[in-house]
Amino acid sequence: MENIFEYDYAIRSLCASSLVGLMCGILGCFIFLRNMALVGDALSHAILPGVVVGFIIAGQSVLAFFTGSVIAGLIAAFLITYIQTRVKSKEDAAIGVVFSTMFSLGVIGISILTRQEGVHLDLKDFLFGNVLAITPQDLWITALVAFFVLFSSMALYRFLFFTTFDSTLARAMGIRTEVIHYFIMLLLSFTVVACMQSVGVILVVGMLIMPASSAYTLTKRLPSMLIISAAIGVFCTVSGFLLAFALDITPGPAMNVMGAMVYISAIFFAPKTGKISLWLSRRKAGLSMKMDDLIKAMVAEGPNKDPDLLAIQKKMNWSNAIWKDVWDGLLQNGWLEDKNGKCTLTGAGLKRGFELMGAHRTWEQFLVENLKYNKDQVHLQAEELEHFLTPQLVEEIQSELGRPLKDPHGAYIPQSGNAAEVFFSELKAGEKALVITRQPSEHVMALLWQNGLTPNYSVTFLESRPSGILVKVNRLEKEIPHELAKTMVVMKIGLNT
Repeated sequence: MENIFEYDYAIRSLCASSLVGLMCGILGCFIFLRNMALVGDALSHAILPGVVVGFIIAGQSVLAFFTGSVIAGLIAAFLITYIQTRVKSKEDAAIGVVFSTMFSLGVIGISILTRQEGVHLDLKDFLFGNVLAITPQDLWITALVAFFVLFSSMALYRFLFFTTFDSTLARAMGIRTEVIHYFIMLLLSFTVVACMQSVGVILVVGMLIMPASSAYTLTKRLPSMLIISAAIGVFCTVSGFLLAFALDITPGPAMNVMGAMVYISAIFFAPKTGKISLWLSRRKAGLSMKMDDLIKAMVAEGPNKDPDLLAIQKKMNWSNAIWKDVWDGLLQNGWLEDKNGKCTLTGAGLKRGFELMGAHRTWEQFLVENLKYNKDQVHLQAEELEHFLTPQLVEEIQSELGRPLKDPHGAYIPQSGNAAEVFFSELKAGEKALVITRQPSEHVMALLWQNGLTPNYSVTFLESRPSGILVKVNRLEKEIPHELAKTMVVMKIGLNT
């Protein structure tokens, strides 16, 4: 490996491998997106008769092999398209018939030719490639084909884009989709022939599909997909060649193995669509829902007492590990705070808890009032959907329902506020109000909780005293400070009766 660049054949092989990876990566994107992987496989097998005919006409000539192979590939493409469009047959059956027949003819022809004296045609080299035997003429042809593929992809990008994603729209725009189809077949034939010496006719489909498949898992934009696929193609061919050189194995299969490794890595480690990313996202979403459940359960326990955490954990049926993750998540989100070893709900946690409670009860009311559900059948559905109902959506549903104050079970629905909201100190004796979830600050929400004033209970203004305001909450009378009453936002709901 240390002396690899001292050998001309190794340098030629490395350059040819890079060019093969580059053009396979770019052309493979269009093949992959057009669901033409089997067509690429068929063309790679169908070029063997062209090799035989080229040898019969011009002997051991690189140009003869190239010309014969391209013509054979175009004939195969025409036959496949003709059978698919003109003959009553399945599309994949047409591909199988053409490529197996032409491949068989090519193998038979090479077998017959090799019996003749002085003929040196190794079928193994055509099938699996022999990149170390790349000649300067082979390298020049590969470079010209790579340039032609790159130039065509850039020059005809607009036509390739529309015909790939929406052929109907392309035809409406005046683009001749059948011409573009056959041109892609031409590019594919050129590429297959150029790759024949490097990876062989059997393995070339892998280099066409695996870089594009890997890029597809990493991005959903065609320009970036082309760049990523080309980079992966070059990496696979170069690394496969170096691996084969180091281990003294066949380069073509090594390149495909590297492509498979990149594809598997992309499946698992793609930033957004990879298996690990999806698992982490699902785990994060599940943890978020459990945090919602716990914060709502703690809010439902009510103020002025410590929530029974053991009873909540038993009811949730969570393991100690899950409980710890959820608890740590609440602390990190600022929904809980640790004061002298005692965890209490913060204003943000209370706000989130009452938002969930409001979403739950609003959805229950919607199911009963608009969809005519029985009130005993709505709890479980609301329990699932409350995590996905945003405050804006809850506001729209409440407006649609005419802003109901209570759910089907007679419990108050926590409100975010409306035109009737005022400071509690502005109420008159005998007026009843609901504390809304949108307070001037999280600190005010925390003070209200400490005083037993929650959005799911009505508060009645009884009388104003020098020391505070006497109120009635949940059938209990208590006095709240004037300062709190001046900052406490409520929604008037009528007179106490």
